[in-house]
Amino acid sequence: MLASNKLIAFLLTKDKSRAKAFYADVLGLTFVRDDGFALVFNANGTMLRIAEMKEFTPQKGTTLGWEVNDLPGTIRELVSRGVQFERFGMPQDELGIWTAPGGDQVAWFKDPDGNLLSLSRHVAR
Repeated sequence: MLASNKLIAFLLTKDKSRAKAFYADVLGLTFVRDDGFALVFNANGTMLRIAEMKEFTPQKGTTLGWEVNDLPGTIRELVSRGVQFERFGMPQDELGIWTAPGGDQVAWFKDPDGNLLSLSRHVAR
């Protein structure tokens, strides 16, 4: 029923100006507007709305992710912009990439509010 409709993604922040700088300047998403309720970004055709809350606890798992063609290159670019990739005590390479048994690869990082984000590369099946 919803397969033909556009997906909208939502995140929370404690500081709109810090979130705007991170998502626009560091990650390179297109800032559309602050509509008074949320910061609105265009993430390659998907609307991302980041609402401000005085207090919240970030989810324990990944909240948002991007599939990228060049995972190591994208990681290096983000590291050059100050992003730190997470280590979870599982087999990850020097860039923080974990390779699943089927060959898919994932690396994780956090936004300034502690929301866990990911980059991934998926093998064709």
